Amino acid sequence: MKRRVSRGRGAASRPCAAALRVVAIALATTVVSCGPAADDGSIELKLGHVGAPGSLFDLAAVEFARRVEERSGGSVTVATFGSSQLGGDETLLQKIKLGTVDIALPSTVMSSMIDEFGLFEMPYIVDDREHMKRIEEAVVWPDLVPIAEADGYRILAVWENGFRHITNNERPIASPADLEGIKLRTPRGVWRVKLFQALGANPTPMAYSEVFMALQTGVMDGQENPFAQIHSGRLHEVQKYLSLTAHVYTPAFFVVGVNRWDRMPAEVQTVVAETAREMQDYVYETAVRLEEEYLADMQAAGIVVNEADHDAFLAASQSVYDEFAATVDGGDALISKARATADR
Repeated sequence: MKRRVSRGRGAASRPCAAALRVVAIALATTVVSCGPAADDGSIELKLGHVGAPGSLFDLAAVEFARRVEERSGGSVTVATFGSSQLGGDETLLQKIKLGTVDIALPSTVMSSMIDEFGLFEMPYIVDDREHMKRIEEAVVWPDLVPIAEADGYRILAVWENGFRHITNNERPIASPADLEGIKLRTPRGVWRVKLFQALGANPTPMAYSEVFMALQTGVMDGQENPFAQIHSGRLHEVQKYLSLTAHVYTPAFFVVGVNRWDRMPAEVQTVVAETAREMQDYVYETAVRLEEEYLADMQAAGIVVNEADHDAFLAASQSVYDEFAATVDGGDALISKARATADR
């Protein structure tokens, strides 16, 4: 069965100037369709994400804001709110539809909101970033973007969360058998839970903002994330082992609300959309640099690093592929299209 979020109209459509007058009188702190306008006519947009300071999300969001301000000559500015200040991923997506946040960077959560995005929950479906670029052109823009738009989300660009690896306090994870009984925090994505159930772990969805405490207190034995999230969240400080599984690559989607976007001035749309797309090279280059720096830093801090048998993980997770192909409309075709772009 396909799960669809509501396709309601969201905030009432009205001209930007009128909305600003209403907000100025009644809800002065609320951002409306084209952001709060200053006396000089400039517009400020809110960008929310879950990344901690120093994470890939944080660095990319700040650089995006800098480029937008420079490109617009200061007429458009972006206020960035990381560390789930405006809410976790699910809350941010709700606010995107309601129009109280302008931009969000959802990743895994998209697979819970829209079934087809579960494609990126399939283990090892993405070989590397060059492969991801080909999947983006062959699958994301023609197939996934229109589905997201029908649900009220407009994707303007594809950024990155990263290749995910497992940390825990019990033992090195070299094969799926080593996950048996491990209490593992996962994001709130239905397919990630299914994956780790298939691999023998005991997965529990949890907001990223709660993970450090859960690991520190032993509520969770381990978790899985890209290096940038592990390091910036200081998760390696409360974990003994880091296993290089690279089991899933999670893109991040630069998302705005359809209703809000359609009410923004054309010149604002142009600046935001073009800057978001051109940021991908910066995001990928930064991701590669951070992977090297963060892994070295975490090893120096004392976490024990081990390689993992990727083939064994892929073989053990075949049931997840089978279920996605059988239960998601067009799921088998999406898998085939993504695989066809691989450089093998």
